[in-house]
Amino acid sequence: MEKEIIIRLTKNFEDYVHIEDGIEFWFARDLQSLLGYSKWDNFVKIIEKAKISCKNAGQEVQNHFPDVGKMVELGSGVEREIINYMLTRYACYLIAQNGDSRKDEIAFAQSYFAIQTRKQELIEKRIALKERFDVREKLVKSETELSKLIYERGVDNKGFARIRSKGDQALFGGYNTNQMKTILEIPKYKPLADVLPTVTMAAKNFATEITNFNIKKDDLQGEPKITTEHIKNNQRVRNVLLEDDIYPERLPPEEDIKKLERRIKNDENNLAKVSKRLLK
Repeated sequence: MEKEIIIRLTKNFEDYVHIEDGIEFWFARDLQSLLGYSKWDNFVKIIEKAKISCKNAGQEVQNHFPDVGKMVELGSGVEREIINYMLTRYACYLIAQNGDSRKDEIAFAQSYFAIQTRKQELIEKRIALKERFDVREKLVKSETELSKLIYERGVDNKGFARIRSKGDQALFGGYNTNQMKTILEIPKYKPLADVLPTVTMAAKNFATEITNFNIKKDDLQGEPKITTEHIKNNQRVRNVLLEDDIYPERLPPEEDIKKLERRIKNDENNLAKVSKRLLK
């Protein structure tokens, strides 16, 4: 396919996209023209095949092919329904996959919507990753402050590890840091927080922030008093989670946050290469 055709088709597809509540969609009547179908009846057959593919994939057809037909007046009071659909990116991809790939427009659409769908998946993963990173960074800062505060009050690094582990034991229903690593099947040298779900990291951070605040407010001194304070705060946070039936020790681990970042970055680089090849 010539580069000029690809550039033109790319512009056409992007000119006809609509966005509502953050969701991209195309109208079927517009897509009919973009895919080179002159007759609506022929295009409807492709849509019906795409709907079957959607259902077979376990997706809700109505979510991707909502009917937006309307009645139009033909004259003399006579009305006729004009059938149309709002098509999600996924619906467009399925339509392209069920079309005649000998047509330049269909061949292009198959690659275009596959790439656009993958881009959206990566964007969603990147957003979720950023949320985890933000919470992870807050936890690092609060634990760094805790380490500094207790060092100023005569507690060494080993004492800090014991305090943090006791806090984890209160949060995780009796399991200390190393026991949670064993349960989650992660090496002892890796930070526990790197595989924790966002909600658990947020809980650990909240408890640590309260501990830091009370250490300064009450001028707590020594390992025993600070340990008692940290256990109390983690237990309180655990109780809040339990009210919503959330048991931190039962939540499955997330993908290692550092590995996830590398994988997403690698996927983005690969997608960029595929996109470039499409324009060649």
